Amino acid sequence: MFTEMKLSAWSTGVRSKANLPLRIELWNGQTFDLSSDPPRVTLKVSGPSALRYLMVPSLYNLGRAYVEGAIDVVGRVMDIINIGNELAASSAKVPGRLARAMHLVSNHTKEKDAEAIRYHYDVSNEFYQAFLDPNMVYSCAYFETGEEDLATAQVRKIDHILNKIGLQQGHTLLDIGCGWGALAIRAAQRGARCIGVTLSENQAALARERVERLGLSSQVEIRLQDYRDVEGQFDRITSVGMFEHVGIDNLPAYFGRINQLLAPNGVVMNHGITTTDIDSRSTPYGGGEFIDKYVFPHGELAHLSTVIQTMQQGGLEVRDVENLRRHYARTCATWSENFENNSERIRALTDQKHYRIWRVYLAGCAYAFSHDWISLYQIVCGKAGQDPAMMPWSRRYMYQ
Repeated sequence: MFTEMKLSAWSTGVRSKANLPLRIELWNGQTFDLSSDPPRVTLKVSGPSALRYLMVPSLYNLGRAYVEGAIDVVGRVMDIINIGNELAASSAKVPGRLARAMHLVSNHTKEKDAEAIRYHYDVSNEFYQAFLDPNMVYSCAYFETGEEDLATAQVRKIDHILNKIGLQQGHTLLDIGCGWGALAIRAAQRGARCIGVTLSENQAALARERVERLGLSSQVEIRLQDYRDVEGQFDRITSVGMFEHVGIDNLPAYFGRINQLLAPNGVVMNHGITTTDIDSRSTPYGGGEFIDKYVFPHGELAHLSTVIQTMQQGGLEVRDVENLRRHYARTCATWSENFENNSERIRALTDQKHYRIWRVYLAGCAYAFSHDWISLYQIVCGKAGQDPAMMPWSRRYMYQ
């Protein structure tokens, strides 16, 4: 009786702040509606112990309760994410960015970084195939007109990158965090000699199979290797969706290492997610805390200003910056839709916990990009202090 009274008072408080088409269904069948409108989402509470998550409904608590099976949620995934965010916002003691916790400084050793990468990427290749495009590009696509399907947009993204760095036949290219090899393969098809490095055994194995199947083994080498252990110099370097794993405090050293690996007159492209919080704090209402625990251990997002500053500290000069936030919102929304459409297959490929993690993660990312919590920038750099004659007069070459 006390629990029901407490929940009734809580639901009344929430209704006074927000009109949420959400129904709370208790283990005994009792329900509480948080709006006079028909519910679009039903949150089922498994037992009294699960109410502790609901009484403080941060995104971390709600996500944790769902992933751990303390609650179940019925409804369209984007409705679940939208209403979950509104619930967290209505219950936050200090709204917006002031409620964000500062990023935690973590020790990014090679061993810890490799462990984190394996946790995220080595679920299984078949798992990622269920919601990615046929080339398995797990980064922001490029919708040149907005009418492209995902597969076309991912190819255009790779071509956009290769055009931006001015890749030419005979160039050597290092792809840091090469994923399943799509960029290195495309670059080799344009006449480059490529080395792709990843810390994921599953990615490396499939990427090597693809390289061999396409007859590109003489041009592409896929290594299971930390970027800090790469030697030599390269005409072009790409890092796509990787620097988020480096750690903010390590960014000057990261870009410094890229600078060491970059040949004179070389060009580098960094494509990565940033926070829109100028102090590089986590996303609102516990969302970043959920990502760190369940999705990307030790991941840290820097603000664009921090990225540019640390690039210069690493000896690089920024030449071009492009915001692709709209593109990543579309990409994540498409991944989430694919995930929902292939839910039966995905459930058979992994356990219930991982299924739930990725389900809310993909839809939550689409929400975060759409609401300007996080963004995506492509930044083209060269070595600092070089003759400006090495730079093109205009950006036309990017759109050939």
